[in-house]
This record gives sequence, structure tokens and C-alpha cells, in this order.
Amino acid sequence: MSELYHEGHRRWQDRFDARRLADRIEEALSKDVLGPEERAFVEARDMFFLATADAEGRPTCSYKGGDPGFVRWIDEHTLAFPLYDGNVMFLSAGNVLVNPNVGLLFIDFEKGRRLRVDGTAHVEEHDPLRESWPGARLVVRVRVRHATPNCTRYIHKLTKTAASEYVPHEGCTPPVPGWKRADWARDVLPRDDVAQDGPSGPSTSA
Repeated sequence: MSELYHEGHRRWQDRFDARRLADRIEEALSKDVLGPEERAFVEARDMFFLATADAEGRPTCSYKGGDPGFVRWIDEHTLAFPLYDGNVMFLSAGNVLVNPNVGLLFIDFEKGRRLRVDGTAHVEEHDPLRESWPGARLVVRVRVRHATPNCTRYIHKLTKTAASEYVPHEGCTPPVPGWKRADWARDVLPRDDVAQDGPSGPSTSA
């Protein structure tokens, strides 16, 4: 019995005679713990993609960025990361409340490596870790179900040219994104939003 594959996966694996190889990948590479190599890889990343779904299974995928190490290894079964001020729709955080199943995809575009992590998440406003991330509104902890390295063949080689100026840091207030001062947004901002009197950044869409 596979813990990773369901009948949908099996249908295509059998169609392309890939069941044996898929089983070997699960047996040899997929694990429910994050060892030293996976920990080092995750904590070196400054971004990842987060997939969540609502109670009806309708998915959304979000980009999450920060300083290297903003995703933390708590123990071999658990990761944690902050949710910063975003576009206030709370799509990822809201989905976690009604459907805790999540997928995280970490990519090193320079070396061409990636790691897929599937698990169950819990989001909390008053998590004790929150204060250790300047600017964090919420903290998400993920219990790892499967951690599997992905094929690297189709990763485009990219080089980082600059870090985002919006990543929060201790003692520094990030600039306000321009969209928050657009006509359609500025009169409905949250009461405590720094856009009320903070410096403006480039004009970007939400």
C-alpha cells in the first residue's frame, strides 16, 4: 500500500509503465522527516511556493519570500514560516483554517535543485515564534508528511540580482507598496495599515 500515491496517480503510472519507478522513488527518496541535508537546503532558501486549497478542494498557489532562513526547521518533522503583510485577502491562511493539507516547493534556481514538501499546517496569530520574525502577522507550522526531491531537468538557471526591499527587518519599516495608495484601495485600508503615513514604494499591483 502506498502512502504517497492514489488511484489517479496509479492510472497514469500504469499508462506509461512507470509504477515500478514511482514505487522506487517513494521507497528510496520520499521520507516523512527532514534530515540534515533537507534542513540545510530549506534554511538557505529565500523563497518558496505554497499550495493550499479550500474546503471544497479548490486550490491556490502563493509565492512566499523573505531573507534566507525565514523558513525554519523546528524538528525533523516540522517546519515553520511567517506570513507577512500581503494583499489582505488571507487566501493561504484562510485555506489552512478549513483544509490543513499544504504543499511547499523549494527551488534553488542557481544550482538547479528543488524539494517538494507535503504536510498538514496550523496557522496561529499568537505563536511564540512570531516575535522572532519582524513584521510577521501570522505563523504557519507544517507537519511533514512527505519530503521528496524533484527532478531537476527543467529548472531554468536564474541568478538573483537583488533582494526585495519590502522584506521586514528589525528597526526598519519597509516602504508602502504603491497599490495601497491607489484610488481603489486607499479608502478601505485596515485601520492600522502603515500605508496611512509610511513612505511609498514602487507602484505595483496587488
